[in-house]
Amino acid sequence: MSGPTYDRKEQFQQIQSGLLPGEQIIAVYDAIGTGTGFIGLTDRRVIIQDRSFVGKRYAITSIPYSKITSVSVVSNKHWGGSFFSTGAIAVHVGTHTYEVEFRGSEKSHHVHNVILHHIS
Repeated sequence: MSGPTYDRKEQFQQIQSGLLPGEQIIAVYDAIGTGTGFIGLTDRRVIIQDRSFVGKRYAITSIPYSKITSVSVVSNKHWGGSFFSTGAIAVHVGTHTYEVEFRGSEKSHHVHNVILHHIS
């Protein structure tokens, strides 16, 4: 493997600037739809940029893998269709759910599998 995967260099650099000592980036993916700007995966946590705050403010939320209760693939297809047909996942942390939508199903598949690996 040739290092982390990312869509936009500025998003990668934003996550890189906030890493803990020894923390490694796995991937940074641009998100589509309202609210979320991007999702970053490191070997220690999930980092989500949330743009849904009032007044054009946004938050960078760090979620340790140990706090994630489950991860879901969000699809508008019934079970007869492809499991990863859409590009959205939902990360459940206690009673809160972060939904992230991507361009293309490969990214949601990758994010889902990385999170599942760390929480199981």
